[in-house]
Amino acid sequence: MSSMIGNRLKLTIFGESHGRAVGAVIDGLPPGIYLDLDYIKYEMGRRKPGESSFSTSRSEDDDFQIISGYFEKKTTGAPLCALISNKDQHSEDYANIKNLLRPGHADYTGFIKYAGYNDYRGGGHFSGRLTAPLVFAGAVAKQILEKLDIFIGGHIKSIKDISEEGFNKIKVSRYDILRLRAKDFPVINESIGKKMKECILKAKDERDSVGGVIETAVINLDAGLGEPFFDSVESRLAHILFSIPAVKGVEFGEGFSITAMKGSEANDGYTVIDGKIETYTNHNGGILGGITTGMPLIFQVAVKPTPSIGRQQKTVDIKKLEEVEICVKGRHDPCIVPRVVPVVEAATALTILDFMLDREGEQGFRDKLRM
Repeated sequence: MSSMIGNRLKLTIFGESHGRAVGAVIDGLPPGIYLDLDYIKYEMGRRKPGESSFSTSRSEDDDFQIISGYFEKKTTGAPLCALISNKDQHSEDYANIKNLLRPGHADYTGFIKYAGYNDYRGGGHFSGRLTAPLVFAGAVAKQILEKLDIFIGGHIKSIKDISEEGFNKIKVSRYDILRLRAKDFPVINESIGKKMKECILKAKDERDSVGGVIETAVINLDAGLGEPFFDSVESRLAHILFSIPAVKGVEFGEGFSITAMKGSEANDGYTVIDGKIETYTNHNGGILGGITTGMPLIFQVAVKPTPSIGRQQKTVDIKKLEEVEICVKGRHDPCIVPRVVPVVEAATALTILDFMLDREGEQGFRDKLRM
């Protein structure tokens, strides 16, 4: 399985949903960087299960144990490795459906690719449980970026067909991001958020699920990060974002909506404010030619409805090659969108930090932190 990503900053995630633990190895962190473990715990808490009526009742404390690369509260420069134990597995929930392909899951593709040797319980290595180490690694990257005043934050843009307003694409503030981060259900408009919650609970009562859209902003980035073509900011962000289970779409700036504009509307005109070049609008999401413009980096991801639902569905018994019906039992989220928000932020932070290490190099980055 290919479970490594990154250029200068490399992340490996490992483990399976019902194994003893999941974990992450981060290679390429400069030495001597102070890490706030309480910051990491807070970020892990935003993602962890069992926190609300909108998430699975699986209760994992998501405590982590750093076993290398960290000494006397600072990075050592060696690979940083963390373990997160699995403590609340109900593996028996999967025994009766071992040979039944759950619609919307990777059961069939995993079985084919790994010749049936993959751990099927809870999705195994394909499980959303693997986003826990991703959030751990992202929390390390986020707090490093925040030392440089670079902040990353997201909100629930929509649930099913209920949508709220998006970020102001030219004036997202640190306050906007931190205010959203403090919310259990991160929305800009609380009244619309209430309707979203009602939609999720209705799906739960119907033994069904719903999906939605997450909008994310990165502020205070310098212009000039990224490369044209294959290492563009969009290319590398899309790579890691599509690695998050259930993400089925990514768009930057106005995304597909920009196709309804004329060039005179879509182009972001330039201006000078306090001696700095900015744009009047930000329809391109802070990226041109694959390189950051210095304006807020804005993008959206589409998250599909949770595939594990309690309703009857048609499938196949892969051993008998017979058509059967399945009703997935167990503990599942009626909507995973709220828990995916910190995952998207984490993935973004890792990619931005990787870009910065590409440009600055290890020594240059350490000097930048001391500015």
